[in-house]
This record gives sequence, C-alpha cells and structure tokens, in this order.
Amino acid sequence: MAKVTSLENAIRDNVNDGDIIAMEGFTHLIPFAAGHEIIRQGKRDLTLIRMTPDVIYDQLIGAGCARKLIFSWGGNPGVGSLHRLRDAVEKGWPQALELEEHSHAAMANAYEAGAAGLPCAVIKAYANTDYPKVTKTIVPMECPFTGEALVAIPSIRPDVAVIHAQKATTKGDVLIEGILGVQKEAVLAAKRAIVTVEEIVDDLGDVHPNACILPSWVVSAVAEVPRGAFPSYAHGYYSRDNKYYQDWDNIARDRDSFQAWIDENIMQSATGDAS
Repeated sequence: MAKVTSLENAIRDNVNDGDIIAMEGFTHLIPFAAGHEIIRQGKRDLTLIRMTPDVIYDQLIGAGCARKLIFSWGGNPGVGSLHRLRDAVEKGWPQALELEEHSHAAMANAYEAGAAGLPCAVIKAYANTDYPKVTKTIVPMECPFTGEALVAIPSIRPDVAVIHAQKATTKGDVLIEGILGVQKEAVLAAKRAIVTVEEIVDDLGDVHPNACILPSWVVSAVAEVPRGAFPSYAHGYYSRDNKYYQDWDNIARDRDSFQAWIDENIMQSATGDAS
C-alpha cells in the first residue's frame, strides 16, 4: 500500500545504490524533482531505464549516479545532444557508462512483458537491422507455431519505478491525465514505485474515462511535489519551459559550468525546483 510521505523520505526509503530504476513520463509529467533528489542524496551505481532519456538523465549521469543506461533514444528534445551523456560514453567522465540500446517498440513491449510478469518480450521489429550487432540482449528465436523469425529481449522489471502525476488521494490512489507513455506499465513491472504529484486530495472527483488511475496497492510511496515535473509540463497545471531546454545545451557542454549548476540548483536547494 502507498505511503504518503515527503520526497526526501520516498527516495531514501526506496532507492538504493546499485538499483535498476525506470523514470518514465512522455513529453510531460517527467519526474525531474525526484531525479534531483536522487542526485542530492548521492545515489550511485544505478542502472537507468527510460524510453527517451533527456535532460533529467543527462543530469543524473553527469552527477555520477549511473553506471548503465537502457534506452531507445537519447537527446535534448528540439535542441540537440546530451553532452553529459556523451562525455560519459566517449571519455568516461565522471565515470564510464554502459549502454544497452533498443527501439521504442521494443522498450514498450519489454515494459508490457514486465508488467505481465513475463521474463521476456517477443518482437519482429529487429529483422534486417544492426541492433543485434550492438545489443547482446537481443536473441534470435523461431516461432514454435509458424517457424517465423523473431527475437526475444528481456522484460523490463526494475527495482524502482518513478513517475510524476497530477493527483493522488490521501489513500494513495494516483490519477494521470493527458499524454501517457509507459508510466502505468513501469509501475506495474517494478518491485517498488514512487509517485510524485502536483497535489494530494481527499477525492479524485469526476475523472475522464480515458484517464489512468493507479490503485494505492501498486504504489510504494506518494509525495506531494508541486511543479515536480518542471521544466516539462503537467497537463492542467503548467506549460513546458522551452528556454530551460535551450539553456541546458550551453550549461551541459562544459564540465565546470555543469557542476556549478548542479551545486547551485540541486545540492543547495531544498526542493530541487531549478527554475
């Protein structure tokens, strides 16, 4: 059952050094505040999973939290490269970063398989691609019914899933509205799940039939963190801060400017709201 607590306690109690962590949110509801708290608490040797690792993973990698990245696309959306990710891969700073690359479709299938408790996902999409040459977890197989050529990949079953949402009740039921990625699947696949929300309410009220509600029994911790997805947006609460993403390109290019930004906006901040 979900425990309503502070963000600091949620991360301290549920994220351990060496954990496999999935932090999901597609375009909006990206859990920036939770990522900043992981940096603030100095978590290390993490395997980070995300379908679209962007600025928050650039920050986690540059801060020395990660040893491996499982992903399907990496970049600063609409701007360019992730310079801290590139520095880790190309020059081993602040430490070497192992990569496991998949397609979006494969990652989505791997989350679905994990949520279903299956050991692997079976897909067709890697036929005639170079993915198997660079990703050792892609294993060719033959369909036992048709003889069709397929591949198997490991399901995603993280130690911890971290997402942001609009609301949660005092009992820990969570409401997600707007564009959905694989937040639901990530939570269902994980051993533990942390959800930050814009507000905690007594009752969710009238809910759109296409909204996603996660029951309290699949969530480990809920923390009220207004603007917890900033600089991404939260549908119904605030817009995306495009300037933040543009400014990040220059901040992250240089190790010293990156470290100065981390020190000022995360390590010396009580909330991690680097606005």
